[in-house]
Amino acid sequence: MFKCIFRPAVILQLAIICMLIMSIQIVSSCDIFTFLRMGNFTSSTSLSSTSCAQYVREMVSQNCVVIFSKTTCPYCKMAKNVFNEIGATYKVIELDEHNDGRRLQEALAQITGARTVPRVFINGNCIGGGSDTKQLHQQGRLLPLIQQCAPCCVASSDGSGSGQFEAAK
Repeated sequence: MFKCIFRPAVILQLAIICMLIMSIQIVSSCDIFTFLRMGNFTSSTSLSSTSCAQYVREMVSQNCVVIFSKTTCPYCKMAKNVFNEIGATYKVIELDEHNDGRRLQEALAQITGARTVPRVFINGNCIGGGSDTKQLHQQGRLLPLIQQCAPCCVASSDGSGSGQFEAAK
């Protein structure tokens, strides 16, 4: 049988090394968990807060109707259904499928004063959420807003709208 004899000092050093290795693994595991939980695992590069606000402004300025949405949100579905009913072209950014969805939602909160989704923009202006969109439609005020869109935004050919929404990434 193999027999090892260590001095107490060596045992203490080995114990300290083992504890350090275990603590590094624990910290690394926590960091990885936090990293994955925050939804940043899909991209090694992410937008800064300023870039997110700029992205929101660009989407809103380049498209007549923009809906910042989440795929499982019933109010988001309500807003999209209203635009589908009237045959309007719109751009959808699904925040829960976007690499920077959380940051975009924070930027929307700063820009519009509300963090909830959907955030619906027409001709560069936030009209509110799903209930607001439905109410404007019921009052007959939604279609006139869309018809006032700048010419560059009316006939968007990016494949979104009229029931064909895309998750911009």
